[in-house]
Amino acid sequence: MDVTLRTFVFIDSLQPQLASYLATSSQGFLPVPGDACLWIEVAPGMAVHRLSDIALKETNVHLGEQVVERSFGSMEIHYRNQSEVQEAGDIILRQLNTGVESRMACRIAWNEIIRGMTPDHTTLINRQLRKGSMILPGKSMFILEVEPAGYAVYAANEAEKAAHITLVDVKPFGNFGRLTMMGSEAEAEEAQRAAVEALARINQRATLE
Repeated sequence: MDVTLRTFVFIDSLQPQLASYLATSSQGFLPVPGDACLWIEVAPGMAVHRLSDIALKETNVHLGEQVVERSFGSMEIHYRNQSEVQEAGDIILRQLNTGVESRMACRIAWNEIIRGMTPDHTTLINRQLRKGSMILPGKSMFILEVEPAGYAVYAANEAEKAAHITLVDVKPFGNFGRLTMMGSEAEAEEAQRAAVEALARINQRATLE
């Protein structure tokens, strides 16, 4: 059966907020800040089991997350040593008989900053999003929606690297991935810039590799 590589993205060093956020929902080994990480999403979803199996058997990586839906399957593997994670990625690509250039490009479906948020608005969001930090009244909210969903994790990590920003929520599963971050106007703008530029680099590398 043909397998479509939707997301394949290497993260060199998980930032503290993102690593802690991923750990709140991790069903396997918990990632810690500084770990290298690989996020993979494939279709159909059941194919992710075979890919997880071969990566774990042939390398020392840890499986932090595996979500198997009918349409899409996602997995997150991590390890302190970057080369170990990269080797696992190479093994998975060989198993699929493809290269990283076959992954889907990232499409930004929504990209916006909501400025000077009201208490009513922030309270409602905070009741809905319970894993990350809370949004404070008067702060600005950066929201991003991407397709495929897995790229939301990469955008979150690169934004956290570049800006003094607070991570509120990351949803990297399903048809679309969503990222929510909070800070001052300047912080939100810097996070937005870093995330958009990082996704553009992903797409550019896909055309060159």
